Amino acid sequence: MTRPLYEAKAEFFRTLGHPARIRILELLCEREYAVHELLARIEIEPSNLSQQLGVLRRSGLVTQTRRDGQVFYTAAAPEINDLLIAARAVLLNLIMERDVLKRELRPSRRRVS
Repeated sequence: MTRPLYEAKAEFFRTLGHPARIRILELLCEREYAVHELLARIEIEPSNLSQQLGVLRRSGLVTQTRRDGQVFYTAAAPEINDLLIAARAVLLNLIMERDVLKRELRPSRRRVS
């Protein structure tokens, strides 16, 4: 029996639900990185980085290659960058809407009768 699309989407977003995974994907959308390079750019323990890369790899969001005794990772699809940009735009819009609401809620200097 095929899994409904909304369940697959929920699983996809759960995979993105860790700050380290988001940061890893942001970096990998820029270029390919060796594991030691990722460690230098992300404040995370090596074992935790390995665990998060494993989650991303199993989900198909990143791919790995071995060269010269090193493991390199890259984003599996350019659409991942599009998704991260869209998330940024949504967050920016939400923040702007909250700022507008806050300004509207601030008491004015005039008395309201």
